Amino acid sequence: MEAPNPSSTGLFINGSRETGQDVRVGNVTAALAVANIVKTSLGPVGLDKMLVDDIGDVLITNDGATILKSLEVEHPAARVLVDLANLQDQEVGDGTTSVVIIASELLRRGNDLVKNGIHPTTIISGYRTALKAAVSYIKKEMVVNVADLGDEHLINAAKTSMSSKIIGKESEFFARMAVDAVKSVKMNATQADLAGYEAMSEGPTAIASAKKQRSKYPLSAIHILKAHGKSSTESHLIDGGFAINAMRAAQGMPTFVEGAPDSPVKIAMLDMNLQRHRMGMGVQVIVKDPAEIENIKRREMDITKERIRKIIDAGARVVLTTKGVDDLCMKYFVEAGIICARRCNREDLKRLAKATGGKVVTTLADMEGNETFDGECLGACDSVREVRIGDGEMLYVYGCAGHGASTIVLRGANEYMLDEMDRALHDSLCVVKRMLESNTLVPGGGAAEAGLSVHLDDYANTIKTREQMVIQEYADALLVIPKTLSVNAAKDSSELVAKLRSAHARGQHSEDPDDAGLKFTGLDLVEGVIRDNLAAGVVEPAISKIKSLRFATEAAITILRIDDRITLNPSQGQ
Repeated sequence: MEAPNPSSTGLFINGSRETGQDVRVGNVTAALAVANIVKTSLGPVGLDKMLVDDIGDVLITNDGATILKSLEVEHPAARVLVDLANLQDQEVGDGTTSVVIIASELLRRGNDLVKNGIHPTTIISGYRTALKAAVSYIKKEMVVNVADLGDEHLINAAKTSMSSKIIGKESEFFARMAVDAVKSVKMNATQADLAGYEAMSEGPTAIASAKKQRSKYPLSAIHILKAHGKSSTESHLIDGGFAINAMRAAQGMPTFVEGAPDSPVKIAMLDMNLQRHRMGMGVQVIVKDPAEIENIKRREMDITKERIRKIIDAGARVVLTTKGVDDLCMKYFVEAGIICARRCNREDLKRLAKATGGKVVTTLADMEGNETFDGECLGACDSVREVRIGDGEMLYVYGCAGHGASTIVLRGANEYMLDEMDRALHDSLCVVKRMLESNTLVPGGGAAEAGLSVHLDDYANTIKTREQMVIQEYADALLVIPKTLSVNAAKDSSELVAKLRSAHARGQHSEDPDDAGLKFTGLDLVEGVIRDNLAAGVVEPAISKIKSLRFATEAAITILRIDDRITLNPSQGQ
């Protein structure tokens, strides 16, 4: 093995070392390369990306988190931005592209400041001060409290979220569907949830309504199914119902089961095989009389029949299992007039159990070693019907008796379109959920960033240390969002951003009460003008904007802190 060169690293290690400005430039270049990939997909007129993996599978999307997740990024600094987009996707669900663009711009400007002789520690301190001032300004001046959100605000937020997606042309239709779906899964919030809401809406804009019952909206209760065929506007929401991608196991079973007002349809959800009972592995039975073999076979069939009978006697009229159902069991179900479906998705069954107030049963054995089926494990609903959708059948469960549940069945021309519709709808569902839980919104279309830029410029003039330069750079960095939006819309970004800053400066400095509404001024990218985006309905959750600023600043600080990188060489044995 070749001895490592100590002069190259300054240490007796088998590897290479980069220090100072070299490593910083490398990190910033890698981060900018990642940001440039998603930059053109920002905004309502952003473009899509086609990603082809190593086996030829194609993905067409303009969702920032999905694009970055699909890239095999090797550079450690660039991976920080990929993780940043995933974090924004998990926490808020939308704004993944803008958070990466802001972080990369902060990094680029921070690196320029280092070249001009400003120490990284000063830059980090200045970024933190600017972030604090920015969040404070958003909460005091830009947040609009909507104590009891009307559908209009929620639909506008959902439309804003999906305006840049493939379903943007039908945003009115899908926004209404998203709002109805989220509202249908409303539940009372627990104490732990309330603590989370307080953290989200901290500050003077928090709604001090401790006595008022708050609600939560679990998106896991919204089931999205994709089916080929028809147009996207043929997609539909099954409110208070559930659809499961399964079909009857035998043609002799009924296609429709309906309950009476006093006796709902009971559903058994099983995570076990419904097949003829067989003796366990390693069990030996020595038979001397050939007639006994028939008795053993008959007893195996009887055990199976007894199991099926226990399920039927408990009141089940629909049986769904994640495993197989053999012909013998099917015969008993057909005779009893029961709908049975096999090979169901386990996650779907868990959702259905929650929706119908039942439980997924994994075994019939009880604590005493006997086999019983508890009737309390059965879910309840009004009716179950097999419906033909596209090329196959689905089971629709109507009038679920448990917690709120709903299913959205998406229709579209092909797999790529359906996948992109699913991602777009997921972002909109997240936005509606966040708005309902935090009760606050801010204007979109670059309004918040332009207002913050003007405010931070004024704030920087009150700082008497070197941080003044850093805060001014932070203010300029935020303008990357309205600039990118304008460029992607094929408009003159310099002129539009100048008009936007002028309007916000007048709104913040003018004594005239008529100018107060100018703080909501944003871009109209279709006409290429500025307008009041709050009145135009271009809004987004306040938490989305605040969290994206926090995440972007922390990511930029994390990378700017690095001034030394040591890369170990792989060992000879590998």
